[in-house]
Amino acid sequence: MIKTSTLLLAGDLGGTKTNLAIVSPDRGPRDPLVEITLPSADYPDLASLVLEFLGQVKMSVRHACFGVAGPVIDGRATITNLPWQMDEAQLTQTLGISSVVLLNDLVASAYAVPNLTAADRQTLHPGMPTPKGALAVIAPGTGLGEAFLLHDGKRYRAYPSEGGHADFAPSNEFEGTMLRYLQAEFGHVSWERVCSGKGILTSIPISKRAILPKNPPG
Repeated sequence: MIKTSTLLLAGDLGGTKTNLAIVSPDRGPRDPLVEITLPSADYPDLASLVLEFLGQVKMSVRHACFGVAGPVIDGRATITNLPWQMDEAQLTQTLGISSVVLLNDLVASAYAVPNLTAADRQTLHPGMPTPKGALAVIAPGTGLGEAFLLHDGKRYRAYPSEGGHADFAPSNEFEGTMLRYLQAEFGHVSWERVCSGKGILTSIPISKRAILPKNPPG
């Protein structure tokens, strides 16, 4: 029998959609009791969305954790392209549960990395793993999200990173041509400007792409 007092509400919050799931210690995170995807813009705030969901499933949760597509500072966060202002203390009170935790979405993804099984992974470049070595998560999407994990001697801990905004560093003629063009268009050129939805194919008008080498390396 599942104890409702130990249920956790987990959410992945984005400007377009919000994924929610209720998990129990008995079944674990890979086998949620219920999960749903809802259009974020249909709700004025996160609390309204969550309360409607919990009312529909008729389940009581004790804790909630939400991955947010944006920085989390002092328990507060906003979502890019969505006018939601979120506060852990306020959400805890409004939802009537014991605790609410807000995490940067890449940090949330990073915490899952040590729990991946062989069936979850695909090797791109074979190598020799370093036991308890640093791990990285790179997620090209609308932007270029990054996070990393360090082992503290007992377990891995995840940390946020704004590495996607680091300077793009070309290493060959083709990449140098991209850099010069993008500098003229945008000034600062980050890795996000090249490796994301804001990247080169959407940044450069088709009429101007002819300036790039026809046969880029690799």
